[in-house]
Amino acid sequence: MNMLERAMAVLTLVLAAGFAAACGAGPAVDEGPWDLLITGGTVIDGTGGERYRADVAVRGDRIVRVSRAALPHEPAARVIDAEGKIVSPGFIDLHAHLDPLLRLPAAESHVRQGVTTALGGPDGGSPLPIGVHLDSAQSLGLGMNVAFLVGHTPIRRRVMGMADREPTAEELERMQELVAQAMGEGAFGLSTGLKYLPGAYSNTDEVVALARVAADSGGIYTSHMREEGLGLIDAVAETIEIGRRAEIPVVLTHHKVVGQPMWGASERTLAMVDSARAEGVDVMIDQYPYTATYTGITVLVPAWAMAGGRDIFLERLEDPVLRDSIVDGIVYNIVNDRGGNDLRRVQLARVSWMPELEGKTLADWAEMRGLRPTPETGAELVIEAVRLGGASAIYHVLDEGDVERIMRHPQTMIASDGRLTQPGEGHPHPRWYGTFPRVLGRYVRERGALTLEEAIRKMTSMPADRLGLEDRGRIAEGLAADLVIFDAEMVMDRSTFQMPHQYPDGIDYVVVNGAITVDAGEFQDVRAGRALRRGKPPVS
Repeated sequence: MNMLERAMAVLTLVLAAGFAAACGAGPAVDEGPWDLLITGGTVIDGTGGERYRADVAVRGDRIVRVSRAALPHEPAARVIDAEGKIVSPGFIDLHAHLDPLLRLPAAESHVRQGVTTALGGPDGGSPLPIGVHLDSAQSLGLGMNVAFLVGHTPIRRRVMGMADREPTAEELERMQELVAQAMGEGAFGLSTGLKYLPGAYSNTDEVVALARVAADSGGIYTSHMREEGLGLIDAVAETIEIGRRAEIPVVLTHHKVVGQPMWGASERTLAMVDSARAEGVDVMIDQYPYTATYTGITVLVPAWAMAGGRDIFLERLEDPVLRDSIVDGIVYNIVNDRGGNDLRRVQLARVSWMPELEGKTLADWAEMRGLRPTPETGAELVIEAVRLGGASAIYHVLDEGDVERIMRHPQTMIASDGRLTQPGEGHPHPRWYGTFPRVLGRYVRERGALTLEEAIRKMTSMPADRLGLEDRGRIAEGLAADLVIFDAEMVMDRSTFQMPHQYPDGIDYVVVNGAITVDAGEFQDVRAGRALRRGKPPVS
């Protein structure tokens, strides 16, 4: 078609549109029948725009009508009266530990929060191969949509074991091949856990080389950075450098400031993000809304001491000189990092070899032994925990000022860093049950840190855009029917550090791909979720 032909075609379309408008014609309006009609609700559509009253009609797995005028009830198989309630897109959790997915495919602990899509494989950990895992999950039926990053940790471990060295050219090529394979199977990007082993043994060049492979397939890069305490600034700089050199969108995942010596440093890290973005590096942030972290007890052990695995660690303890160095390293971390310089700040969460310790602190454990709760005592207890098989713990080492400052930043998204769970399993971090309602209740309604529109955008369209999910994260005709209906005056997390196994209040309805998965506050195990693969249509 030449330029004249193009011009004539455009003119024809313009004239046709004008004629149709003059005749009162317009786009076809869907008059039903509908599977679901949500009436009288206040729509916050995920874009950050102003709320408005509208009815929303759903057929199959799609939103087919959004009308500011009241719609008739007769064409709908099910009507939900949302008068006085907020209707929003389903929340998208950009950082979820989906390890138990094949055991807990209904994902009730997430769905009850309003989460309709979750991204697994964070912090450098993921299943391999990704495609087989997604197929297995889909075959079980899923309570929510799931997607995965490919983790650096299993790839490095498969190629290099626990070796503390740079990869050879052949090893690096093999790791790149595994990243490419995962991306071809639908992974949404690459994650690293540079705080953990063996990720801590990798250098920046290695990560850049792997991130470039993910970038070539349109993926993103997320990182549990090397340090979040005293080494935070250097760690943020490295993450930005990886994004710059690999030319890949970056997420500073579960961004936080660990330990009292560093409190307030978020002012500097956020300025670094702003500067990087001004230079063209696509950097964003995700965050959970709590002042405590959660990870394994070995985070308090110097990385060099764990090189080679637990058995080698135990051998090192037999050497008096090495043992003294290990104790000194743990004491340092207790004083300056995750220990918060107070054994009461380390709360044991999962202790398979002594469940009665779950929920208690290192100070409690010391007192049970008749010991003074000093950092040195804490170090010995940490060693004992590792010797007995390990444990996980909650570390109360964050400052509310940093939490709120990071949350307010325009590039911050809300994510749980939560693990799928169910009542009775250990003593989890409350974020596993309450992240999204907590933001809506505590930080929107009570503290005014965000407007409701801002908060919902950080939970919906922003993570959808980061992942390239064009049909989710917003309320609009033609998009996926992932929806949440909640009471803005009542919504709140109920899970606490003392009593974590509690579902939130105020989440009245959750719709996943058009299916009502929470109905009047009651969970429905309907398994309407799908395994999402980057660049590929979801399979029902």
